Amino acid sequence: MKNSRYRSLLGMCLAVLIVAFCFSPQFRTIYEFPPHMRIIEGEVALFNVNFPLTLSVEPDEEDQSALPKYALSRSVFLETLKLRTATIQFKLLGIIPIRTVQVDVLPTIKLVPGGHSIGVVLHSRGVIVVGNSPVSTNNEQYVTPAKDAGITVGDVILSINDIPVQSDSQVAEIIDNTGRQQEILKILIKRGEEQITINLKPVLCNDTKRYRVGLFVRDSAAGVGTLSFYDPKTHAYGALGHVITDSDTNQPIDCAQGKIVSAAVSGIQHGKRGQPGEKIGVFIDEDHLLGNIQKNTKFGIYGQLHDNIANDLYSEAIPVASMNQVQTGPAEILTVVDGQTIERFKIEIQKVNLQEYPDGKGLVIKITDPILLEKTGGIVQGMSGSPIIQNGKLVGAVTHVFVHDPTRGYGCFIDWMLMEIGVVPKSEKQSARKLFTFSGFFMENTY
Repeated sequence: MKNSRYRSLLGMCLAVLIVAFCFSPQFRTIYEFPPHMRIIEGEVALFNVNFPLTLSVEPDEEDQSALPKYALSRSVFLETLKLRTATIQFKLLGIIPIRTVQVDVLPTIKLVPGGHSIGVVLHSRGVIVVGNSPVSTNNEQYVTPAKDAGITVGDVILSINDIPVQSDSQVAEIIDNTGRQQEILKILIKRGEEQITINLKPVLCNDTKRYRVGLFVRDSAAGVGTLSFYDPKTHAYGALGHVITDSDTNQPIDCAQGKIVSAAVSGIQHGKRGQPGEKIGVFIDEDHLLGNIQKNTKFGIYGQLHDNIANDLYSEAIPVASMNQVQTGPAEILTVVDGQTIERFKIEIQKVNLQEYPDGKGLVIKITDPILLEKTGGIVQGMSGSPIIQNGKLVGAVTHVFVHDPTRGYGCFIDWMLMEIGVVPKSEKQSARKLFTFSGFFMENTY
């Protein structure tokens, strides 16, 4: 009976310990680590592990002899050793599994920071339906043939009568010609990820004397943004930090082709609470292309530069830092607020959200530079894509402003932008992996 009571008491103590640990800061810190981490060669991965938590390193199945298993209960950092992968396991009292993290290491990556003001012209794949335009008939009635047939705002018209369409004028011409031949239109639309074929008959407009279906469509978008970086070896670049959407439908534009050109900032509309400001920009020599646009993604636009672009503040490429190296504290952004001159401005990284899956809100930043605050009021439209640099390394780009507080906003990690230019594979199994070894112990964070 006494042994039974001891076992019951021991079980209750263990249960209390587990529950108490689940509410501890250490437990929350461990669960902030994503299940899959990518680290750049030369970086150090720090894990703060204290009793009752233990950490162990498991080598990959290809070479179990490559690294012995460790079970430690103290803060450690890891360095790369050789090509392989490793799994970090966190356990309570060395028995109960709490968290497993797979760590991969990528080769050293260096990019030239941007900050340049660029003009963006993006042509969509197909044309975007942005509104309805009722058609006046001979009996003075108004009809909407396309809407009645099921075409809605936000749909993308890919082809009409099996003819791929690329411009609003081309769409109008095909519709009018088909109507004059008294034939039915076969319209292929894209709605989300689905493609749908809709048949409808155009109507002769009493006002224009042309056959119409009652739609407003748009084939392109243009604006001013900021270059984030470029690779001096491959000439690949990234800009904006967020997807370009249609101004009326707020739907992402499926890029068919596009270009970036030089731009200058001619003025600033000051940002204030509830009303974000914006850069007033003008295109410079639109016929001279800086580069093409190959894709429009949730992390900005990407393509190839025709030539390297000078950056007087950073004449050479600098290393990039993976998300686990980013710290709360001082940093800087590069952007243009007057003409074409790139300037550096102080910011504070207030929050770092380690992410397993790509998302554009990994960083919360605050503008602290008094000069920038005086000129813009904080983050303004057109500043998206401004590179974020911390400790001499490129860590991300500005993406969004907080509407209720223009001095603060979001930034995306450089990790996700590197995926879009092909430097970091999107596959879970990376092409370049390295094993870790314990090479020392730190009781506090170092960068």
